[in-house]
Amino acid sequence: MTAAQRFLRYIRYDTQSDETSQTVPSTEKQRSLGALIAQELRELELEGVELDEKGYVYAFLPATPGQEAAPTIALLAHLDTAPGVSGEHVQPRQVPCTGEDIVLNEALGVVMETAVFPDLLENVGKTLIVTDGTTLLGADDKAGVAEIIAAVAYLRAHPELPHGRVALCFTPDEEIGRGADHVDLEKLGAAFGYTVDGGPLGTLEYENFNAAGAEVIVRGVNIHPGEAKGKMKNASLIAAEFIAMVPPAEAPAYTQGYEGFYHLCSLEGDESWARLSWLIRDHQREKFQERKDCLERIAAYLNARYGAGTVTLKVQDSYYNMKEKLLPHPEILERARHAFRAVGVEPRDVPIRGGTDGAKLSFLGLPCPNLSTGGYHYHGIFEYIPREDLETMAEVLVKLLIEKKK
Repeated sequence: MTAAQRFLRYIRYDTQSDETSQTVPSTEKQRSLGALIAQELRELELEGVELDEKGYVYAFLPATPGQEAAPTIALLAHLDTAPGVSGEHVQPRQVPCTGEDIVLNEALGVVMETAVFPDLLENVGKTLIVTDGTTLLGADDKAGVAEIIAAVAYLRAHPELPHGRVALCFTPDEEIGRGADHVDLEKLGAAFGYTVDGGPLGTLEYENFNAAGAEVIVRGVNIHPGEAKGKMKNASLIAAEFIAMVPPAEAPAYTQGYEGFYHLCSLEGDESWARLSWLIRDHQREKFQERKDCLERIAAYLNARYGAGTVTLKVQDSYYNMKEKLLPHPEILERARHAFRAVGVEPRDVPIRGGTDGAKLSFLGLPCPNLSTGGYHYHGIFEYIPREDLETMAEVLVKLLIEKKK
């Protein structure tokens, strides 16, 4: 099967993760795709194929004769799709990209407009795999899964191509920040790795946000509004004050590139109690700390104004910028650049305005930059991927794994 054929097969499986679940994996339906992939890997006669109790799939392509001393390279991708938009009953279509707007769903009036998505103009002449306008597509990250397996299948069919041992790992729950939590690095036995979970073809990502989550709890005093003067402390209004004191121009809608942000994810409450959920992001450690300190100062101010214990702030770091772990290993990045150029794709270093499993893995001891899949507009109904880029990315991975002749 080609990478595109594998991809179209995998997106039939609904694998959304669930951030409210405490199980591993967070949804049992991720195991269904994991079982299919494990079976495919057994059919390729890979070694050590396993779908473990936590929903992680492992497999190993042994080194070709004479390459046993080459470093083991890990390739990783994730099985789950984002929980925000349905991944059930995905109905993909393949359409030519002509530079015109693409009607995804005529009945619902869903149109992918070039004015809104100018990247369509960069893909004129290609065949795009798109949604029907009611679900996400699943290129994040079933495209990465398909490309990895297609590359390994090609190497299996061409034993004359020299390569070292290759470790494969397909993880659940990446979309809810838990994908790297249970990767068995000892089992992988890899010197370094690559997640295949990026965007447009040619992107190489080795910088990401430092990330934290913050929860603000406001405890108010409710009393009948007719006799509230001097007594009521409206928790919802205090929460609104908290929001107003966070720099408004430093929200995701107003930032780009290396600019960090505060992101209000949710708010709920009434007069007695309110809760705010925030994401804190910045590429620089110092500015990351400044953002956390800013929220601490706001909480302290409101407690001084309304009484101790009115506002409780809990901040939890999530992951850090993998740049500091990857810059000491430039050869890992150069290997990826060489692989892109070997198939005629000029690589582009792009900072991630988010995170990947590779960020956590890099801090756990497995240097792990992120490679493109070819996909666009992840997590929504306008997600698409050029069919040609699926195949090209599989070729990139083959070049990545082949050892240069000495």
